[in-house]
Amino acid sequence: MHIVVLDGYTLNPGDLDWSPLESLGTVAIHDRTAADQVLDRARDATVLLVNKLVLNRQTLEQLPSLQYIGVTATGYNNVDVQAARERDITVTNVKGYGSDSVAQMTFALLLELTQHVGLHNESVRAGDWAAIDDFCYWKRPLVELAGKTLGIVGYGDIGQKVAEIGRAFGMQLIVNRRQPSSGDGIRYVDLPTLFAESDVVTLHCPMTDENKGFVNRELLHRMKPSAFLLNTSRGGLITEADLTEALNEGRLAGAGLDVLSVEPPKTGNPLLGARNVLITPHIAWATLEARQRLLTMAIDNLRTYKEGYPQNVVS
Repeated sequence: MHIVVLDGYTLNPGDLDWSPLESLGTVAIHDRTAADQVLDRARDATVLLVNKLVLNRQTLEQLPSLQYIGVTATGYNNVDVQAARERDITVTNVKGYGSDSVAQMTFALLLELTQHVGLHNESVRAGDWAAIDDFCYWKRPLVELAGKTLGIVGYGDIGQKVAEIGRAFGMQLIVNRRQPSSGDGIRYVDLPTLFAESDVVTLHCPMTDENKGFVNRELLHRMKPSAFLLNTSRGGLITEADLTEALNEGRLAGAGLDVLSVEPPKTGNPLLGARNVLITPHIAWATLEARQRLLTMAIDNLRTYKEGYPQNVVS
């Protein structure tokens, strides 16, 4: 079994151990692979491990030795699964490795929007505190979360972790999901109701053809001017021009985004110059602990495939 890792750097920039993978076959690890390097590097591979690198039908048709693709992520839309299925190539993904980390990042964004810790730290270091006569000051309004309504769009593993933390802060919960449950004590509502009633809306759903850009002008107009929007899911869920407009016109108190529609963002992305928005570079998943779980689970997927009982198959 010849294993080729095509874009290993984001998963393991040097602080994790690849050696358990080496017990399963010969291994070639590339930190990054450009599109025009894929065929040369993958030509003799029986196994490819990829994170975000695109493997389309045209590429797969030119890799006759390939038997297995392990996506080192939950989302696998970078792989043409139908083409893989037609060629009897097994495709697996990794689920559940980062629920705690993504939920933690969701509240890191929210707390910065409501407490402005970074802003006040910079202010103190700039000498503002030393220069005033009062014992304290604040540069932006400070917001208490207890009693506020937290609207969660998507109620899988991550959404449920976010709900647990929200309850700990004393927040009231409402949820929108594709298949509402019954008897679980959760109030399920439609999207217009959720956006209208929430003080905080947080997105935790996969992106599909049906919901791409669903957070648009119509839904944003329903939000309270004091409300916040958070997205640690997929950037394409939001129509970015509409969110920029809402922020710049003061129809929304703020937004916290760990994802954008194009990553890295193009220079002209309007959100980069919008008011009251925090943007982080898709790092919610990237704690050391989450990446270690991801690597371990990806290797375990390959091990079980090799032993004849593949798991987490998406093809």
